[in-house]
Amino acid sequence: MKRKVLIIYTGGTIGMANDPETNSLIPFNFSMIEEKVPELKRFDFSVDSTSFNPIVDSSDMNPEIWLKIGTIIEENYCAYDGFVVLHGTDTMAYTASALSFMLQNLGKPVVFTGSQLPLSTIRTDGKENLITALDIASTYHEGAAMVPEVCIFFQDKLFRGNRTTKYNAEHFRAFRSDNYPPLAEVGIHIKYNHPYIQKIKEGAPFSVAKKMDNNVGLLKLFPGMNEAFLETILQTPGLKALVLETFGSGNAPTDKRFLGMVEKAVQKGLIILNVTQCLAGSVAMERYETGLHLLEMGVFSGGDITTEAAITKLMYLLGNAINIEEVKIGLNKSLKGEIYI
Repeated sequence: MKRKVLIIYTGGTIGMANDPETNSLIPFNFSMIEEKVPELKRFDFSVDSTSFNPIVDSSDMNPEIWLKIGTIIEENYCAYDGFVVLHGTDTMAYTASALSFMLQNLGKPVVFTGSQLPLSTIRTDGKENLITALDIASTYHEGAAMVPEVCIFFQDKLFRGNRTTKYNAEHFRAFRSDNYPPLAEVGIHIKYNHPYIQKIKEGAPFSVAKKMDNNVGLLKLFPGMNEAFLETILQTPGLKALVLETFGSGNAPTDKRFLGMVEKAVQKGLIILNVTQCLAGSVAMERYETGLHLLEMGVFSGGDITTEAAITKLMYLLGNAINIEEVKIGLNKSLKGEIYI
């Protein structure tokens, strides 16, 4: 039977075209995608598409829109062999991370991609990104999907979605995954790195977790941080968890007032997850005295997690865990390959 892949266009540069009257960029009709990318007719699988109406700028992404993407996949899960989500690059790593936690027992590829230039431009990177993403989403071996997980494809590499960060706003190689190898590398052939790809849980039914709690904050430490500012953040009404971006391998100031405010917040029930500001490497709070203080207070180590995955993992755990203890247990586990344990 011929395989089928569904394109889900949420918005972003890849789906824009020039309006001949105004010369401005407007979204084109994805039902006419074969006119823009005639190479799709040569595939040995069929491609359908659905578009958000209205489309969403990636800067406006939020949990409600993540749920909308998840629901589209859920409603079409039995009818398609794979999914390609077209998304603006700015928050793609957040959405891919969120979907990695929301999609339970995923047995089919969900490949995010986009572009730095619209499909309608001569030098677009969108065409190659789209064609390869579709190819990956349709690839099966002995009846099983080659990459049954949420991932991001850009230029020539396929990354695990919750291991990926956008690091360049101009180059075609916009994403990187410093703490986890690519799931596939693309040249003349697509070379899959099988040992690093998640395996399907046999017999477990697919479902979508539909609760995400956004009572989460993000604080990046910097030298000379105003104490009143820090105190205000820690006392934000309704705040349940905070991702604390620290220096190096999880270090923070040794100032007693700073440490006292953090300790007081933890004692009041605030979950604090320590994530390094560095693009590569891992939090190891026991390595230096400053990090050790945080560990002793009850601050959790994020290990080598990305900030995007840390934020969305907390939203997922807070929304779906039975109680706060289950949230804490989840932070020390790799739920979807987002951290090295």
